[in-house]
Amino acid sequence: MRILFALTALILLATFAPSGRNPSEPLPARTYVQFFPIPLDDEQPGRSRIGRLDYLGGWRIRSNDPRFGGISAMHVEDGRVLAVSDAGSLIRFPLLDAGSGPGRIDAIPDGPGAGGRKKDRDAEVMTVEGNRAWIGFERHNSLWRYDRDGWRATAMAVPRAMRKWRANAGSEGMARLVDGRFLVFSEGNRGERDTPLLLFAGDPAESGTEVLTLRYRPPAGYRITDAAALPDGRIAMLNRRFSIFEGFTAKLTIAALPASLREGMVLEGKEIADLRAPAAIDNMEALSVTRERGRTILWIASDDNFSPLQRTLLLKFALID
Repeated sequence: MRILFALTALILLATFAPSGRNPSEPLPARTYVQFFPIPLDDEQPGRSRIGRLDYLGGWRIRSNDPRFGGISAMHVEDGRVLAVSDAGSLIRFPLLDAGSGPGRIDAIPDGPGAGGRKKDRDAEVMTVEGNRAWIGFERHNSLWRYDRDGWRATAMAVPRAMRKWRANAGSEGMARLVDGRFLVFSEGNRGERDTPLLLFAGDPAESGTEVLTLRYRPPAGYRITDAAALPDGRIAMLNRRFSIFEGFTAKLTIAALPASLREGMVLEGKEIADLRAPAAIDNMEALSVTRERGRTILWIASDDNFSPLQRTLLLKFALID
């Protein structure tokens, strides 16, 4: 059994670098998404707690549209999900308890390169505020601001502090603080204990915005995949690891940003949840925060890499403080 698991893990590892959908696949006349409820733990169906997270529901999500998948970042608001994929798509769909509903998938119209190719529009991070959205593109190390009405770009920058980030180690988490500052996390290079973290004094898509260079220390062996600001000003960070014998695991950490900051300071969160099999787990990449009946809600989604061996999962938790 262990050998079989290891072989399966090797196959998963081979698909870890997303390649996007097959462009020859026909698109449906109408896109819909299907929600299949799942327990937190198949082996303990009544389980509802992981660390300081209370499980409120989870779903495996599928679509008839081959562009669906590869979710790298998302924003949940008013019963709907807005996500971006690492194949350069905007993915929108309503939240359902079960069954199917309409979805919409469009290419991000403006961005680096000519578009239509993963290397041009590899969207890895997104932050939304009102009618504006900020998206970061790996490989180009650029940050773009969009008007959500038509998704046309209104500003873009390639910050000097990001220009030397390696093509596959670019922005992997972004959070807008309540005072209007932005945090942008680099995925970093394998083996790095601390990875680059930038604190922008204002809009990161505006050239010339003042930036402070910090460092982020993920849990040992993990790399950040997303971040989000909590209502109280703390930062939640989603961290992922892949290993041959365990497959995918994830750790959620929370940190308070110090009032006094200086160049090179290290931000390290406190672990609040350890997600691993037999709990529902895949390549967890996207994190969003909402408020519901006085509770802070954390939404976590996975990137299926457009692979039939992986799943798009959406998990809903209440934060227990």
